[in-house]
Amino acid sequence: MRKATVKRTTQETDIELELDLDGTGKYSVETSVPFLDHMLTLMARHGLFDLRVKATGDTQVDYHHLVEDMGIVMGQAIRDSVGDKRGIRRYGDATTPMDETLAQVIVDLSGRAYLVYKVEQPTGMIRDLDASLFEDFFRAASSHAGMNLHVILHYGRDIHHIIEAVFKSFGRALGDAVTNDPRITGVRSTKGIL
Repeated sequence: MRKATVKRTTQETDIELELDLDGTGKYSVETSVPFLDHMLTLMARHGLFDLRVKATGDTQVDYHHLVEDMGIVMGQAIRDSVGDKRGIRRYGDATTPMDETLAQVIVDLSGRAYLVYKVEQPTGMIRDLDASLFEDFFRAASSHAGMNLHVILHYGRDIHHIIEAVFKSFGRALGDAVTNDPRITGVRSTKGIL
């Protein structure tokens, strides 16, 4: 059972997330931020995870708290659902086009958190959402999952396409990293633990 349910309630946000790594890409996502909902559904669909999210936050202030806390909860769910990491591939790498955009995400479920975020994007908003907040999402997810995460934009022009290609790549790379491989005994490390 490679599933996790994480609930996080603060004075700024209230989030409940269920993640099933062995799903089929089914999702139900309600965060009150339509573009964030869209990105999380893309991640689930392309990673073949089942994902349920119900989240609210102080979005009347701005979207920062909700987006970052979603990253925290997502990272915790990844960590909890992958368990002791026995038999998983550990690494994942996906490059995804979205029209004029090409983005790549590389994942290592090493237990060591590190984010490299090389996404040079045009300044601007997606409706009323500052796209730079997605770096905070990925930083929080990396930190709380214990995941080495590299997010690289090779090129792109449209902000929507850039973030969409990143989330599709993240789902695909993570899906590859958590895949069980019958050839791997124990964990994929010469240390014997991750």
